Amino acid sequence: MLVLRTVICRRKEPALTEVSTEQAPGRNRRRELLTFFILAFGIWPVVAVGVVGGYGFLVWMFQIIFGPPGPPGH
Repeated sequence: MLVLRTVICRRKEPALTEVSTEQAPGRNRRRELLTFFILAFGIWPVVAVGVVGGYGFLVWMFQIIFGPPGPPGH
């Protein structure tokens, strides 16, 4: 992966230079796997539970205010 970085010259004009941020293939693969496992088994399950719980809470509050769905009672 190449990152472009601004370098200030003596003339005070920015110049773009390429800076290599390559890592060893084994280390990069291990880092990607670690990131995948953290996302797949840590962050996304928490987000999914939060979304479903939030939706349930909204339905619950709606039914407290407006009553349960269905025909009006006698």
